[in-house]
Amino acid sequence: MSEERPARGLTALLTTAMAFSMLQLFLLGALGPRLVDGLGVSATLLGLTTTVGFGTAAVLSPLGGRIVDRVGPRHALVALLALSALALALIGAAPGPGALLAAVALGGVPQALANPATNKAILAAVPPPRRGAVTGTKQSGVQLGAFAAGLPLASAAGALGWRGAVWAAAGAATLAAVWAWHMVPPHTAPAPTAVPGGPAVADRRPVAWLAGYSLFLGAGIASVNTYLALYGAGRLGMGPALAGALVAVLGLAGIAGRVGWSRAAVPGRAPWLPGLLAVGAVAAAVLLALAEHAPPLVWAGAVAVGGLAVAGNAVSMVLVLQRSAPGRAGQDSALVAAGFFAGFALGPPLFGLLAARARYGQGWALVAVEFALAGAVALTWALRDRRTREGAA
Repeated sequence: MSEERPARGLTALLTTAMAFSMLQLFLLGALGPRLVDGLGVSATLLGLTTTVGFGTAAVLSPLGGRIVDRVGPRHALVALLALSALALALIGAAPGPGALLAAVALGGVPQALANPATNKAILAAVPPPRRGAVTGTKQSGVQLGAFAAGLPLASAAGALGWRGAVWAAAGAATLAAVWAWHMVPPHTAPAPTAVPGGPAVADRRPVAWLAGYSLFLGAGIASVNTYLALYGAGRLGMGPALAGALVAVLGLAGIAGRVGWSRAAVPGRAPWLPGLLAVGAVAAAVLLALAEHAPPLVWAGAVAVGGLAVAGNAVSMVLVLQRSAPGRAGQDSALVAAGFFAGFALGPPLFGLLAARARYGQGWALVAVEFALAGAVALTWALRDRRTREGAA
């Protein structure tokens, strides 16, 4: 990519792409009551949309990574945004639950492309010292998408109807696709050289470890995302607006955590951060459980989950960029993302079995175990990685 391209413009584009890649699922959550009334969608089926979307993304991520490595970031980003627009348009036109689920499944494709395409663009255009900061900022786009769905678009649904709000989002995604086409230059295949700041020969082992880490981390984060507001309203006596604010606080903390911890993930420190963040998130789950006896603790728990667990995903992507060869950045990013998406698909149903019986304490214990397992996987790899590097020195 040309160095003449403004760095801020590229970062804004990548952040926008991440926001649109998951906007459909946030919109379905924000517009849930309207969908239940207007489309005959049951509460159970509404929850199934999350599993369908993330399940599709998990299955397609490895293929998406190979496609991104072949076609380059320009075409991948345009395809991501165009498919997001199409999926949103089909959701807005869905005549019933079956068509809605089909559109959500299509929306899993841009999810599968998002991390490989944006990481590939960073590796091609951003100097190594700035990659951590840009990665953290673009990963915060997911939380910005949640904010857009929960405030401006949900508010627009009052004036335009829920279909009109979704179509407005589809139009915005189409404009973003045009922006990507003009912002990102054509793909040039990278030369088979070493990754700046990384090993001369790319180490494939971190990808498997980070995918396992992301599986457990995603399961815990998704459970908190899905059930935090319900916990606040059903167990802590909060009103609907105040309970919804818990999710907003979690999202804002996630933005700050992803940007801040990604900046801190310099090569010597980065291998240890995912495990330490996950271990810290165990305390966050404990705070959520204790909130049943001391309700103000729920706010501290929400901030801690956002600032630690949600940030862990961004740091894992920084590690992928540091350790991947240029020709494999898309595939490696996709495999790690597949683990994260699989966790998002599996976590809420497991938590839901406990929430349905009002056993939230056991649910938060499950989340704590998931975060602890993520930390154990990441720290085990970090120790092995240090020994390997010391042995090679």
